Parts: sequence; C-alpha cells; structure tokens
Amino acid sequence: MSTSSNLKNHQPNRDSLTAVNDDGSRNIIHPADVKGKFTLWRQLSAYLLIVVYAALPWIEVGGYPAVFLDTEAMRFHFVGMTFASQDLWLAFFLITGLGFGLFYVTALLGRIWCGWACPQTVFLEHVYRRVERWIEGDAVKRRKLDNSGWGFERIWKRGLKHAVFMGLSLALAHMFMAYFVSIPGLWDMMQDAPAENWKVFVFVFAYAGVLYFNFAWFREQLCIVICPYGRLQSALIDEHSMVIGYDEKRGEPRGKAKDPNAGACIDCNKCVQVCPTGIDIRQGLQLECIGCAACIDACDSVMDKLKRPRGLIRYDSMEGLEGRKTKYIRPRMILYTVLLLVGASVLLYSLRGLGDATITAWRAPGSSYYVDEEVVRNQFMVRVTNTSNESGTYSLRLNYEQEGVSVRGVDEAFEIVGNGDLVRPVVVLASKESYAGGFSMVVEVLDEEGKALMERPLEFIGPSPRLLNKQ
Repeated sequence: MSTSSNLKNHQPNRDSLTAVNDDGSRNIIHPADVKGKFTLWRQLSAYLLIVVYAALPWIEVGGYPAVFLDTEAMRFHFVGMTFASQDLWLAFFLITGLGFGLFYVTALLGRIWCGWACPQTVFLEHVYRRVERWIEGDAVKRRKLDNSGWGFERIWKRGLKHAVFMGLSLALAHMFMAYFVSIPGLWDMMQDAPAENWKVFVFVFAYAGVLYFNFAWFREQLCIVICPYGRLQSALIDEHSMVIGYDEKRGEPRGKAKDPNAGACIDCNKCVQVCPTGIDIRQGLQLECIGCAACIDACDSVMDKLKRPRGLIRYDSMEGLEGRKTKYIRPRMILYTVLLLVGASVLLYSLRGLGDATITAWRAPGSSYYVDEEVVRNQFMVRVTNTSNESGTYSLRLNYEQEGVSVRGVDEAFEIVGNGDLVRPVVVLASKESYAGGFSMVVEVLDEEGKALMERPLEFIGPSPRLLNKQ
C-alpha cells in the first residue's frame, strides 16, 4: 500500500481545523489533565531538556561555556571545541545532519520529536500550561472562567497568570541571549543602563514579546498553521512508521460498556479532552496530531476501570493497526542509515583536520605581481588563528619546487594568545634567471615543535618568460 493512499484512508472526516470554530472564530483549547506512564516519561524528559538548556551557558569546558556562540569575536565554542569564522562551512554538516536526522527518526518513530522534544511542546505543555493549571484550575474551571464575566476572580487570576507568563518569557529570552554573550557578559549588561547596550536590550525584550505572544495566546496554532512538519507527514512516513492510532477493528462499533454488541470504545471522549490540539484520534492520522501520547494514557485509564485490555489507542504502525506485521528494517530505513553514516563519517573526517591553529592566505592589495631589476615578486598576507584556549608559538613554512626562489616573512616564530589571530606579510621572490612562469606553492603553519597543523595552497604568478626577457 502506498503512503499517500494509506494516509488518505486515515484522514479525518471533517471540514475544518479543530482550533477553528464553524463561524471562523478561534477555538480556545483547554486540554484536561491526564496521568499515565507516557505522561510521566514526557514530563521527566521535558524537565531534563529544560535543565540542559538552562545549564549549558553555566557549565565551563576548557575555560568557556559548554555552548558559547561568540558572534562578536566570531568564535564558536562547543563542549571544548573552538571554531573560528573560517570553519563555518562545518555548519553545513550540522544543519543538514539535524534535518536529515529528524527525517530518519520520523520515518522510524513518527512525530516523536513534536510530542517529546520540540521546544514548543516542552515549554508550552510543561511550563506555561502547568502555571495556568496552578492558577486557574483544571480544564473545566478554565473553560468556566473563559465564559464568566470580567469579575474580580477572572481579573486577578488572568492578571497573575499573564504576569507570570511575562516573567517566564523574559527569563527564557535572557537565557537565550546568554548563549551569545555568556552569563558574565549578560550580567554586566543587565547592570548597565539600557542605552549602553541598546541593541541587546531591544532584542531581548522583542524576543520575550514573541515568546509571550506564542505561549500565552498563539499556542497550538504554531504547530497547525505555521510549522510545515505536520504537512510533511505523507512524505516522511510510510505504513510501517510508528504513529499513535486507534484500533478501529477492536473499538467499533462504539457503544455503552454493558452493550454486548458494542466494541471496546465507549465513546467517552477522554482522548479528545486531553489532546493539546483538540483532535479526535479515532478519526485517523491528522496533521494536528503531535504524537504526545496523552490520548493513550487517557484511554488506558478508561480500559483499566472497565477491566479491559489496554492498547485501544496505542503506538503502532498503520500496518499494525490493521493486524499485519510491522517491518522495521525496510529499504527506506536501510538507505537512510547508509546516508546518515556517510554524513557522520565525512563530518568526523573534517573535524580531524582541525588542529590548534588555522591558516588563511590571500594576495596582498595592489598589483598581482611586481618585476624588479633582478626578480619577479609576489606579496601575500597570511592569517594564523590560534583556535585553542592557551597561548601558542607558531611559525610559517613555504613549500615549492621552483629553483631560484627566496622567501621573506617566514623566518621568525611568533606567539598568538588563546583564540587570537595574527596577520603576517609573506614575500616570494623568483630570480629572473630561473623564472619559467607561474608555479604552485603551499604555505604551512607549524607549532612550536615544528609539526604542520594546517596548510593552504598559493599560486605564484608573473609575466610570460618571453615578455620578461624583453624587459
């Protein structure tokens, strides 16, 4: 069965999104509380992710925060590794690797990212909605508060809730900024007047405003309206991918618990009440489903009370829901695994080529070459960057096979402070007697022990030998 046809057969039979009423107005969703093993594990994983996010700027590795994107100095620190601006090409592997990794996980486990690790879900469900439950009560009380007039109770509860939301948004915005300026740098900026660092000040408050708007009001609309991930399901998953689904064969026809002719589903709508996007999972796979498993815990709790087997709603493939065997090893997964391993191997090989110093070279401004009385001269500028956190002593070496060549600017060693750089001029002279045209060279940066750390090619250019002999 093809993916597109399978998804088509599981599409909900309705004409509008759950977050939109029939008259086009916004349907405010207040998911009910639910308890169960999946809810517990989701909470633990969410709190772990939040702790990691908050702790990374505080944890020092090699004298710098574990993750420090120092855009001012164009130095990027990741758990002890430091990358300079010329290493930004490695970001290609990071970005494509994250994207492809998400596709890989989705093809195997469905939208587990959305329900378990996406920052939108983590902060909305486990921080902002948790605060909302503490202040306004359960789903029934929150809906009742929505429908009540603007009396004292509604004003003070909504006022307190939004005040806490604003505080949380500001805290998250400051923590995000710490990844770029470090915790000490952020603290110094907070103690200064806003005008001293007005760009950072404006960014933090603007970002906090976006967070507040999103988590206080926009909420599930981000997943449904803006995020394209749900719309890519038909391309990312197949009939053997793990999804959250309803066992229609077992559950239908719906009826009361004591009805001997009814299926296992008693149409209690618990699965709908706990859904953070308000869908009915019994209508099939839908783009609004974020794979949070709240409906599984809700349905299992009902089955436990009725003393019926769990799993009416469960993690399974669409093949499994139809009673057929799920294939975890299939051509798509084999291809994805091979491509993922190839990408990881190339990245590791590229990282191995990064030493404690990097080198870039370019031709000095001015003429491409100069012809003096006895020589043809090329001038270059060589930048050496110390990518380690400690000071280091380096030297340059120029390799070439041309006769009659001399080099200036590579004789003396030089010291560069940790994460600093130095630009040195290098002059290459080729005698007219031995000059036979342009030739290739390689400039190397050496450490204190004479070990080559990195190299860059250079080209010596000049006039044609025939024209040179006429001068």
